[in-house]
Amino acid sequence: MDVLKSVGHYIKNTDLYLIVLSLLCTGYGMVLIYSATLNPVTWQDGSTRNLFVQGAAVVIGLGAFVIMSLIDLETMSGWWKIFVLGNIGLQMLLFTPLGIELNGQRAWLDLGVTSLQPGELGKLIFIFTLAAHISEIREHISEWRGLFVIGLHTLLMMGAVVISSGDTGMAIQYLMIAVIMLFAAGLSLKWLAIGGVLGIISVPVLWNFVLQGYQITRILVLFDPSIDPEVSRQTTYGKIAIGSGQISGQGLTQGTMTQMQRVPENQTDYIFSVAGEELGLIGCMLIILLLTLLILRLFYISYRASTSFSALLAVGVAGMFLFQTFMNIFMNVGLLPVMGLTLPFFSYGGTSVVTMYAALGIAAGVRMREKPSWLQ
Repeated sequence: MDVLKSVGHYIKNTDLYLIVLSLLCTGYGMVLIYSATLNPVTWQDGSTRNLFVQGAAVVIGLGAFVIMSLIDLETMSGWWKIFVLGNIGLQMLLFTPLGIELNGQRAWLDLGVTSLQPGELGKLIFIFTLAAHISEIREHISEWRGLFVIGLHTLLMMGAVVISSGDTGMAIQYLMIAVIMLFAAGLSLKWLAIGGVLGIISVPVLWNFVLQGYQITRILVLFDPSIDPEVSRQTTYGKIAIGSGQISGQGLTQGTMTQMQRVPENQTDYIFSVAGEELGLIGCMLIILLLTLLILRLFYISYRASTSFSALLAVGVAGMFLFQTFMNIFMNVGLLPVMGLTLPFFSYGGTSVVTMYAALGIAAGVRMREKPSWLQ
């Protein structure tokens, strides 16, 4: 009875909107993954296994949601420097024998029964450490000293990700999460404008000394696919798939490009193209609607938070979802280069799904510990 009472109390106090919206997203995503990995000859191929893996990740993710919502991260905020070092150490594990290469990138750890992408887990740790750091110096956030140390914090983690895995797309996520959190913390727009100008000025340096050849090619083919037809193939076919679906789509498991596997790995980065081809504009708009509602809920939780630290946690989670959704969809329609960014809850990937649920758990914890409205 005590267990049932505890479960009932948790359900009453947790944010059911987050749970319902995330389950709707993952359920819809599993339908798309099934179709994307279905062999049109045998009508099974990898679909059953992929659904099992994704389903298991959802179950584990829900457990992570509950655990993270029950942990009061504010009590550990004073230890944020230790967590920064731990996060760097997590990324550096890719240099050990545990580091393995998947899809041409050494960004995963082989844990035997499964693999783990340190960069994904590192995003949550980064949100926690940056929220604690900003809260600690918030009164000086618009002074150059305060901004310098926050910038150093961010660049340190970005560098750890790039050096260990070469995953520039993941590093950009860290940067944009930091920008959104700083904006929410009240950083002067003057500094954001200066940062934008410096970013533009640094483009030649990044182009000549940081970006690798294949990354430059991915950018160039957006403007001229003939530069490298093989590299541009995924983007070109993705756009064709989305366009061919028109309003209502060709029908689930009936998409020509999807079932012929013309878009490589369309169950991950290009899951949006599957929805576009087989379910049309209606299917795409449903994805956008669900994720928009989820992101708005996260910003609402931030608005209602009882402390600046809690508010920044929720903003960081919202920023992560917002940026990743925006980038993935624009990548699918050919407006941005391929960067290996999954569509939250929809793309296939155990680490990504568990990370997303854990992130929502952090936000749910903020919601559970907010002050009653009559105290605000």
